[in-house]
Amino acid sequence: MFNFFKKQKKEPKNLKEVLNSFEELEKNFYKISQELENLKKEGKFSIQKVGIIRFNPFKEVGGNQSFSIALLDGNDSGIVITSLYSREGNRVYGKPIKDGNSEHLLSREEREAINRAKLQNGN
Repeated sequence: MFNFFKKQKKEPKNLKEVLNSFEELEKNFYKISQELENLKKEGKFSIQKVGIIRFNPFKEVGGNQSFSIALLDGNDSGIVITSLYSREGNRVYGKPIKDGNSEHLLSREEREAINRAKLQNGN
């Protein structure tokens, strides 16, 4: 990975060598800038924002063991997952999210989880 014993390049002797060094640095800088731009574009599609809310859908039974979690990318698209817990069992629902909205009806808790996720990056 790192070669600490590698010989360092010699110092430039004249203006031509200095200019060649600058050209080499400019090429490397351009490559790094392009890679950074590619990483920014690709990173928009990874999970960047997470919002979670716990709640009790059945007031007369149990505690806040149900939850909704929103997993969003940089474009506020992703998924919201809701788990409804009761004594009889557990149900899990998933709904796709695009631009912060869903084509499926969202519960109050799901909307809250999405809003919490969107607030993470100052939106």
